[in-house]
This record gives sequence, structure tokens and C-alpha cells, in this order.
Amino acid sequence: MNIQIFGVKKCFDTKKAERYFKERKIKYQLIDLNSKGLSKGELESVKASVGLMNLINKECKEYEKLNIQHIINSSVKEEILLNNPKLYKTPIVRNGKKATVGYEPEVWNTWE
Repeated sequence: MNIQIFGVKKCFDTKKAERYFKERKIKYQLIDLNSKGLSKGELESVKASVGLMNLINKECKEYEKLNIQHIINSSVKEEILLNNPKLYKTPIVRNGKKATVGYEPEVWNTWE
């Protein structure tokens, strides 16, 4: 298993995801979205697994500030996501081509 956790260190669900993998002695890599966002390839992979709209946190300040709700074109939304990592729902947990958004231990259990 090659687990990547994209999240924010202060995010409660990101901490819970880290704890989940730590307790099971599963190695993971934590990528802090405050310092580094998803690459275009990573975004494509995660989007294929969970869908673009599931990645966007509609409750964050950036969502309203950037007026994303009025953008119809999904490639424009992707570009905005790539440039504004604070827009992501966290944690995004990736295992190869599989991915989840949020705290999803039931799904991660099937990965083991």
C-alpha cells in the first residue's frame, strides 16, 4: 500500500486519518495542503475516483471569495483548485488509483 494523506495539520479529520494508519502500522506520507497542493496528475487521479465536486469545500471562506458556485466549466474549477489548495475538503486519502475525501475508515479497511 502506498498511502498519501493530503490535509492540513490543524484539521481534526486529518489527524484522525493519520492516527488510523499509525495504529495499524501502515506507512503513509502526509502532504500539508497549506504548503503544497495536489499536482495536476494527482488531481486527475483523485477526481476520477471521487468526482470533482466532492473535492471542493463549500463551507470555507475561499469558496465564497472566489465565487466558485457560479462557475460552470469544470476545467476552470480544476484550475482554481490547483491554485487554491485551501478549497479542498480534507483529508484526501489516496492509495494508488483509489481515493477518499474526509474520514472514511470503512473504505480504508478494504484497502488492507
